[in-house]
Amino acid sequence: MKKILFTALVVFSCEAMHAQYSYDYLKAADSYYKKGDYYSATQYYEKWLEANKNKITQASYNPYTSQANASASKKKGGALSSQEQVIYHLAESYRLLHFPGKAEAYYQQALSFDKTQYPLAGYYYGLTLKALQKYGEAERAFSAFLDGYTQADEYSQAAKREVESLRYIASELKKKDLHLYAIDKANGLNAKGANYAPVWLGNTLLFTSTRIDSNKGKDQSYINRVYEATYNDNALAGISKTNLPQGSDMHQGVISLTPNGNTMFLTRWTINHGKKTAALYSSTKTNTGWSEPALVGGDINAEGFSSQQPFVTPDGKQLYYSSDKAGGQGGFDIWVADLDANGQTTNSRNLGGSINSTGDDQAPFYHAASKTLVFSSNGRVGMGGYDFFYSKGTVGNWATPKNFGYPVNSVKDDIYFVSRGSAKNILEDAILSSDRASECCLELFALNKQRPLKQVSGVVLNCENQQPLAGINVQVIDPSNNAVVTTQTTGADGRYTFKLEDYKNLKAVATSEGYISNTLAISTPNDEEAESLTTPALCLNPVPKAIVLENVYYDYNKASLKPASYPSLDQLVDMLVKNPAMVIEIGAHTDNKGTDTYNQKLSEARAQSVVAYLVKKGIEQSRLQAKGYGATQPIAPNTNEDGTDNAEGRQKNRRTEFKVLNN
Repeated sequence: MKKILFTALVVFSCEAMHAQYSYDYLKAADSYYKKGDYYSATQYYEKWLEANKNKITQASYNPYTSQANASASKKKGGALSSQEQVIYHLAESYRLLHFPGKAEAYYQQALSFDKTQYPLAGYYYGLTLKALQKYGEAERAFSAFLDGYTQADEYSQAAKREVESLRYIASELKKKDLHLYAIDKANGLNAKGANYAPVWLGNTLLFTSTRIDSNKGKDQSYINRVYEATYNDNALAGISKTNLPQGSDMHQGVISLTPNGNTMFLTRWTINHGKKTAALYSSTKTNTGWSEPALVGGDINAEGFSSQQPFVTPDGKQLYYSSDKAGGQGGFDIWVADLDANGQTTNSRNLGGSINSTGDDQAPFYHAASKTLVFSSNGRVGMGGYDFFYSKGTVGNWATPKNFGYPVNSVKDDIYFVSRGSAKNILEDAILSSDRASECCLELFALNKQRPLKQVSGVVLNCENQQPLAGINVQVIDPSNNAVVTTQTTGADGRYTFKLEDYKNLKAVATSEGYISNTLAISTPNDEEAESLTTPALCLNPVPKAIVLENVYYDYNKASLKPASYPSLDQLVDMLVKNPAMVIEIGAHTDNKGTDTYNQKLSEARAQSVVAYLVKKGIEQSRLQAKGYGATQPIAPNTNEDGTDNAEGRQKNRRTEFKVLNN
């Protein structure tokens, strides 16, 4: 009997100890969860589940069972999470820690819970599947969420936007220019923890990181601090923590510097019960490092709200930043303030609906060379999470923001961008931060997009039959008549092709023996980033033996031109202007009335009269030859067969022609 009582006592003691451990795990997990320490929360929630795994059955997900668990927790000394809440808190914690692989299974379990208690489980499950690149499953999850979610609020709008985004992703992954992008983890910059918000100062790259501080010894914590990486000849020489004063429990980073490098604007923040509160500060460079950061004045910071992510424009005249204070479009918005010579801020204003969305718009960067504002947003159709968007213009005159697309953006969070690229290519020599290759944190990536040469192609046709012409020389000239590329010769298909660094207004001149030269204006296309441009066909007329100039009249038995001749001759002037290499002969003919000597002199004088008119209109004398043929080349009989006068035939013979000699 004593043995039985002893055994029972041991079993009871073990169960009591197990219950106490279980209670302690859950109490610690809930405490960490409320504080926003999601990593610690997951550790203890997992321990609680492991300690209770033999007791967890499918029946445990019954709300009545969960309520019983909660009641038992109250008896032990406080209201703790039910088993359903543990599952949901684990899903939420892993999502917020950017561990979608671990969040997926817990959200999947939460889908079977009471939807009135966990209405957003389906929405976050869709986000998790998207982060795992399970796009088809994600679209089905969002559609199922929308089917069962009856409220018209930010989540239903976001779910609809996510469905659009998933279709956008499908199209982006099929882009034809993906081979032009090179994006890799920045060499030597990343360490365990978060690494993000790059800023260049000469050959030094400053960035924010939660890496282990080697000076802290065993007393380590993942605190955000500012680090600097120095480069020699583009090679990383070393990384060190900046000498910027910082309290032990204070996070600080996401900095920006004035053009002279003497003033630093930075974000400082604290996290209390999972809520981040941030404000902008400034620090001045001293002989030993940086001064104690001071709260930025003016109307930048607002009580009860967060202001963060400063960016000083390269001219030092404006300060962009992000804030969720009143007066915005929703969530975090991009704001801008003026900076005076002393670094004081004035005239802070919201960039408005042309830039900001109803979601969060953050991390502004202005690329002065291309006059482009780059920022990250989760409030627009995109790849996923935060995407990089860009808008060209200036304050008060912004173009509609465009998504950089894949692979600049990923299905995870892409936020904080800096570029030393040219005005034509903002995506060369760029650094960004993203968690695309990480289970938890932002990392720094180097981005470089090649800017391919622009290809221009066209075809030369015979104007008469629209057949392609081979062997035609095509010269491309600029408005100053300077050759832009080496003269091309058309192939059997009549085509010509050339490449340019950038599109510009040009002219193609096609020449060949036996054809009249012609030109084609090539205008800059609307999409200046398009890789190719096909021009309209350029057609050439065969050189005729002679072309009669219709409606050219002279005074009777004289060489002087009548005004009625001018319209026809002006058309000839226009053709010669368009074909600056063309040389022509002006030939004048008479009928057979009069002596041969008289007709010869009259025809020569009339040809010279036409040449004189053309020269007066600006055509070079060297391009014109005058020749009189008298009555030697009739094109119609001067008399009829019966010997009578043929007035109609004589009229045809009294003509002026031009003949192309060289083009």
